[in-house]
Amino acid sequence: MFKEFRDFVARGNVIDLAVAVIIGAAFGRIVTSLVEGIVMPPIGMLLGNVDFTDLFIDLSGQRPPSLAEARVKGLPVIAYGVFFNDVISFLIIAFVVFLIVRQVNKFKQGTPPAVKDCPYCFSSIPLAATRCSGCCSELGA
Repeated sequence: MFKEFRDFVARGNVIDLAVAVIIGAAFGRIVTSLVEGIVMPPIGMLLGNVDFTDLFIDLSGQRPPSLAEARVKGLPVIAYGVFFNDVISFLIIAFVVFLIVRQVNKFKQGTPPAVKDCPYCFSSIPLAATRCSGCCSELGA
């Protein structure tokens, strides 16, 4: 069983997945910092100096002055400002992943093939060939 586990872990795709998870976690922290420190302050300023992380609905009726105080007291609240920040973080991450996948797909399309198939014997020949090397048939230009 240990040998089977070792073989499983040593496979390339498992290691690639581990690297992707580690990089993804670091990227998530960067995006969180971007959203909380750069994106949300101007949006909050445009909406009347609102700090989105402090927006909440008090369900207890005690009207705490801040979300932090409500959490310290253990009061039930709906922290929709934090949710709003998380939605913006998700949209940024999704957009960056979209751009990466789009670029990878462009690289995969890459250069056109340098060979073509002979219409008579179906062997592969260079694109510029005027005669097939397999069956010696003349090919059009």
